[in-house]
Amino acid sequence: LAKHPYVNIFKYVRVEEWKRSAKEGDVSAYTDKTLKCPVFRIRGPVPANSFILLPKNSSQSLGLTGRFFYLLFRPTPGKYFVVHLDVAAGEGQVVRISFSNMFKEFKSTATWLQFPFLCLVGPAPTSVRWTCLMLDLQLTLSDYLSRSYSHLKNIKLCANMTVKNMFTSDLLLDPGVSFSQAKLMGLTSSQGTGAIPREMSFPVPKGGSWHDLYDYIRYSYRYSLLPDPILRLNRIIGFGGATFKCALWSKSGDEVVYPCHAIIVSMKISSNQQRFFIGHTDKVSALAFNGNTTLLASAQTGNNSVVRVWNYHKANCVAMFRTHAHSLSCLSFSYGGGILCGVGKDKHNKTMVVVWNTLNVSKGGEVSILAKTHTDVDIHTMKVAFFDDTRMVSCGRGNIRLWRVRNGTLRSCPVNLDEYQTLDFTDKCETNLTPLNITRSGHIFEIDYSSVVIKNVRRLLPAQTQHADRREKWTFNTGPGIAINSISVSSSFCATGSEDGFLRLWPFDFSTVFLEAEHEGPVSTALISFDSLRVLAATSTGNLGFLDVSSRGYNTLMRSHTDTVLGFSVDGIHRHLTTASSDGTVRIWNMDSLHQLYDFVSEDSPCSVAFHPGEQIFSCGFSSGMVRVFAISSAKLLADHKYHRGEVVGLAFSPDGEFMYSADSQGSLALYNSSEEEHSVIKVVCILKARAPDALTVSSDSRCLAFVGPSEYTVTVADARTLDELLHVDVSILDVESPRLDSALKVCFPPASTKHLLVATSGNKILWVCTKTGRLLRELSKVHKHYCSSLAVSDDGRFLLTAGHNAVKVWDYNMQLDINSQVMFIGHSHPIRQLSFTPDQLGVISVGDAIFLWDFLANPVNSTAHIGLAILYNNLTDTEVDDIQLSNGMPRKTAPLPSSPPPRLDISSIDRVGHQGKLVFCSSASACSSSPEAQEEGIRLKAVIGYNGNGRGNMVWSPDQGLFAYSCGCVVVVEDLHTGSQRHLQGHREEISCLAVTNDAQTIASAGGTNSSRSLISIWDVQSGTCRRSVSYHSGAVQCLAFSRDDCFFLSVGDFSDPEVALWSSRNFQMLSSVRVSGPVHDAAFSPSEASQMACVGTDGVYFCFLHTQGQDADLKVQRVKTPAEVGDVELTALCYHMDDFLFTGTNRGHVCTWDVRTQRCLMTWEADEGEIGVLLCRGNRLLTGSNTRWLRLWEVEAIQSLKAEEKGRAVVLAQEIMLDGATVSASFDNTMDMGIVGTTAGTLWYINWSDNSNIRLVSGHKTKVNDVAFSFDESHFATCSEDGSVRVWSTSSYELVVQFQVLNQACDCVCWSPFSSADSTYVAGGYSDGTVRIFRLASTEMEMKLHPHHVAISAIQYSANGHVILSAGKNGLVAVSSPVNGATIRVIKDHKGAMITTIQCVIEQCKNFGLEGNDLWLATSADRRVSVWAADWMKDKCNLLDWLVFFFYPSPSNIFCSFHMFLVVYTGYGIEKELSFYSLTKKQIIKKISFPHWATCISLSSKSHLVAVGSHERVLKLIKSTSGRFQDFLQHSDSLQTCQFSPSGTLLFSVAYNEILLWEVRGL
Repeated sequence: LAKHPYVNIFKYVRVEEWKRSAKEGDVSAYTDKTLKCPVFRIRGPVPANSFILLPKNSSQSLGLTGRFFYLLFRPTPGKYFVVHLDVAAGEGQVVRISFSNMFKEFKSTATWLQFPFLCLVGPAPTSVRWTCLMLDLQLTLSDYLSRSYSHLKNIKLCANMTVKNMFTSDLLLDPGVSFSQAKLMGLTSSQGTGAIPREMSFPVPKGGSWHDLYDYIRYSYRYSLLPDPILRLNRIIGFGGATFKCALWSKSGDEVVYPCHAIIVSMKISSNQQRFFIGHTDKVSALAFNGNTTLLASAQTGNNSVVRVWNYHKANCVAMFRTHAHSLSCLSFSYGGGILCGVGKDKHNKTMVVVWNTLNVSKGGEVSILAKTHTDVDIHTMKVAFFDDTRMVSCGRGNIRLWRVRNGTLRSCPVNLDEYQTLDFTDKCETNLTPLNITRSGHIFEIDYSSVVIKNVRRLLPAQTQHADRREKWTFNTGPGIAINSISVSSSFCATGSEDGFLRLWPFDFSTVFLEAEHEGPVSTALISFDSLRVLAATSTGNLGFLDVSSRGYNTLMRSHTDTVLGFSVDGIHRHLTTASSDGTVRIWNMDSLHQLYDFVSEDSPCSVAFHPGEQIFSCGFSSGMVRVFAISSAKLLADHKYHRGEVVGLAFSPDGEFMYSADSQGSLALYNSSEEEHSVIKVVCILKARAPDALTVSSDSRCLAFVGPSEYTVTVADARTLDELLHVDVSILDVESPRLDSALKVCFPPASTKHLLVATSGNKILWVCTKTGRLLRELSKVHKHYCSSLAVSDDGRFLLTAGHNAVKVWDYNMQLDINSQVMFIGHSHPIRQLSFTPDQLGVISVGDAIFLWDFLANPVNSTAHIGLAILYNNLTDTEVDDIQLSNGMPRKTAPLPSSPPPRLDISSIDRVGHQGKLVFCSSASACSSSPEAQEEGIRLKAVIGYNGNGRGNMVWSPDQGLFAYSCGCVVVVEDLHTGSQRHLQGHREEISCLAVTNDAQTIASAGGTNSSRSLISIWDVQSGTCRRSVSYHSGAVQCLAFSRDDCFFLSVGDFSDPEVALWSSRNFQMLSSVRVSGPVHDAAFSPSEASQMACVGTDGVYFCFLHTQGQDADLKVQRVKTPAEVGDVELTALCYHMDDFLFTGTNRGHVCTWDVRTQRCLMTWEADEGEIGVLLCRGNRLLTGSNTRWLRLWEVEAIQSLKAEEKGRAVVLAQEIMLDGATVSASFDNTMDMGIVGTTAGTLWYINWSDNSNIRLVSGHKTKVNDVAFSFDESHFATCSEDGSVRVWSTSSYELVVQFQVLNQACDCVCWSPFSSADSTYVAGGYSDGTVRIFRLASTEMEMKLHPHHVAISAIQYSANGHVILSAGKNGLVAVSSPVNGATIRVIKDHKGAMITTIQCVIEQCKNFGLEGNDLWLATSADRRVSVWAADWMKDKCNLLDWLVFFFYPSPSNIFCSFHMFLVVYTGYGIEKELSFYSLTKKQIIKKISFPHWATCISLSSKSHLVAVGSHERVLKLIKSTSGRFQDFLQHSDSLQTCQFSPSGTLLFSVAYNEILLWEVRGL
């Protein structure tokens, strides 16, 4: 039996009648007080003697086929229980599945599975609760017995327990989610999930949580943490570790290779992009390239020293072998890569030299030792000679030696150094067969190989400074020489790196320095690139950079800490990272560029750091107990406190930024007022036992503070504002069976809930503790091999991060998956000190030996079934959705009042327009619109800005007739390519998906519709611009339109929801025939020679169609041919004909298939692209392919006409290619394929000229949502801003894009123009999602200034009417007044704090009529339906509140808009009525109201003609005459309107719906 969605088993067998069921022993029914319903109680000393059996006879069967079995029961306290399920497998065998708290471990046989009841092993405790148990029967049989599941046969419930009911279902149901919540969360039965049935649910009191009252247990539902891997190393801030002497150039000179502790990094110097070579388990001590840099060798320190050989370009390890040495300090490859030598120390600290044969390592061959020897001499550097692989040269303290491998032995010969035997030789290089050796005293030795003697000696001396007491000149043997650490030689010059921090470039005779660069520390490595254009420099202070020889510029690639990183904090607003290190520095980094921005050095050792959540302020705790607060922008010390006696190990700000906390190792806890600049101390208590860096944690609502103390076994939860203790939890007694006392190490509040506290313990556990009762909710054991050193929870409460020793783990926070964690590879070589999610939740940061930045690859909530289910089954978090989640923008329950009391609104004399016959609206949306008659429109469509990149084939071009048309929204735009003028074909009510044009270019067909409505196909006369005919057939959207070559027939194809091909007569547009195919069709085309032949392609292959006509009757025959096997499992996505006999088809994997039309056989295939081919076009012997990889390619296919089987590889040739800005969706070319027009998903139409391989942007638009639009004051230009971070400036006359300002990774939410400016001083200002304001100058097309007045997204921006200041508003309701001259924030207005500002508007009006100074009047409107009107004189720094309006409202999601002119404020929002309110500032009352049929989404008030433009979600743009109430409706948009804006003169109007921008000419009503 399988009923949807579930089967109530007790009801199914009528258990109370005991006819189809049986009971034995003490079984009784009673009403449970908790559930308030009848239940069955089964009692007995022996479980097998008291039971309920369903069905009554074992020979019978329940026959329940539902996959999931649910049992609603409560084990009896202090007793045992058993449940037996007899399940029929697919092979007919019966398997018994049992679970009980009597079972201590899992046991299985071929016919019996015994599961221990995981939560209760042993007698049930007194605190046992009602439980919903779910068992996945299908997966249980599959996993444990490899059998298929058929049905549930019998159920036996044995004592001791109380049972409410049982049911089966094919749905995975959540008992903690109500039906209303499931609907909000999008949980439906079609997704295989949902809420538990009401008759099976447990009662939950209002305001309560299901999981606080009951338990939910699942058996055998196997889900793992996805994706896998969930972390990917992105970047590392760090250099060195074991050595700072290893840094190499790649052969191409565009990458630098260097070690960072246990990881080898290859960084592109142009973009700072990093590649990683991962495999070493300890610090990398040596690196070496072969001559052409295809092989890279690396060695690590420590007792388990190994050497790895890598394929450099693929970054994979091709060989690994042990060295039998304690550590290697030097490696050298021969030029060809066949020999590798290394120098290290053995366990007795004796120098050992090893030479390996690596000749076949790149082919997978073994690495063997050619020779090995021990030596007593000191060796700093050893290199294989470039002229002989069997010879090496080494140098060290007091020696230079030549080595040679012969007959398996390694012998050396010393160079006679004479009087230089005491020098310390540090490095060597070779040039012109002459090796150069350098010393710490500045000597440079040239060695003669043949005679093994010194050929020449030079000494480098520093520049001399004349002193009064020193007149003698330094000579070769006197004075301090330059201590040289490294030398490199090219064909043009030499480079040295020295102890004095200088990188110097010399001629070969070392006569003078012609270029030098000074560093902060000793230069440990100097290396010239292969092309001699750059010189790499590494310092012993952890810096890495290069000198550009030609430009003489220096570029820093990496700065790093030189010791352990103890802790970090992230500023999510500015994307800054601050770190504290044992090297005594506090550094601030840019997380995007990895550049170090600031470096704070102190004699006192920093221990911990914390960023303020809203301001550019950070605090630092030191080992002396000092706490200092710094302002970053001014590099100013704001506060300096010494209230601690021990090392400051904990430091935190409250999330609201009001308080700061610090803790020391002696047990002191301090509370500071961080709303004051001096951060004064409020309270100090001595109750803490903290451990860095997670010693303190503050709840997300800033109400609770948790810490370890007063003892190491106790965790305390305190009031975050007063430090008053609220709760003590003794973690040592939570596990009574543990032989040792467990102590608390770390504490963490999950951001998504304040009801849980996570505690990491010394017993390698993580405990989930209820912050109200202190009850243990969950326990996770054996988290790491060692104790957990840090933990963090994602903001959405789905993932838990833990660090143990040098490993990172990611866990399912709810622990509801079968595989709850993923272990990342060990990237750190030393223990991790701290880790955390980045504020945007897209990354993870871990610190220890270096700073690791990881990509967090988990999908957003509800994006996949696996992750979505993990969220649903949280038996700890609140299942009742919070108010904020439910409201989706609901207003606050209370709103802040302004500084001055608001006046009451007088509505006694309201003129209510709309109830007197002038505005009368119907109830239905279709009847509500009042479209104007022709030539009587109050506004006329003047221009359409943009192109719809969401369509397909929605652009047509006929070069011979000069026709160029494309679609944008509901409008077909016919544009003159010479003049840029537009004509508009209007009539569609839905977005147009595709276009087609007849071959004579006299008729255009357009199709518009959605998947939920029947599509409309309109036939247009191009010359007159009128619609000749409209037809409708397809139930969903139209995928494709096409005319036959003779224009007699017309083809339309439905989308995936209606895969039907319809054939129409072009004479009367009557449908001749239609045919439904098996799967979705993606493209269709007529044969160029035969109007009766056509072809379609889709998911199931290619369809060859033939039209048979007889009189007036027509019949369409279809022959389907599958895709060729050699291209794999693909879909055909595009097609075009070649000549008469061939058909090209494209696939979603980039293949092009060539078909013989006559035999319907695939002749050949080739891989034309790496992505989905969306467009194919053939003209003559040239084929065009366009794909979603953005490549547009032109192929020569002439050879296909004489195609033979053996010539397949030579049939096509790639002639040219161009990369565009998006996937190709439409294309049209002339007959020679020399020039054409191509449309992309980026909303761009490109002119392509293959003859000169050029492309010109013809039409451009926004790809993403347009957030705002604004006219310049002279109306010559207008600006738009978008979610993609772009601000675009357009010409009003030509509609062409003039300039685009792009900001990456930010959304631009609002834009405005500077007033009354000349052409040279015109500015555009944009407000961005990161809280910044950027001012752009049009004359220079550059950003003039960047301001940061907010720490939240900016929702509104406006220049003051006289341009003296910029007013910007954040989503938190704060209005900042900033200077556009110096960028300073002059003042912050907090009257609207807490509610998002939706509108700021400024006008020039004399304010003396209101008794106030100034002529600048401005208003601000917030989402809590409050409007403030201000009078300002910015030159005198005066700004006074003139009026404060509060409008009536319903508590519902709101869009609030306001505009004013001539002391009249026009307001609309979600209120009691759908209406416009006109408020007079002089009369202090509402003087008029105009009713609407829809809620308004945007309004604009014309300053000249008393017109009001109103947009709505119903896609209606309404034009209203405010004096008479007359109105007109315009339905040209395909989406809800979000912006409308009149020009300053009132002659033009913009309306915006998503990315559709329409420009209207205003005629008036």
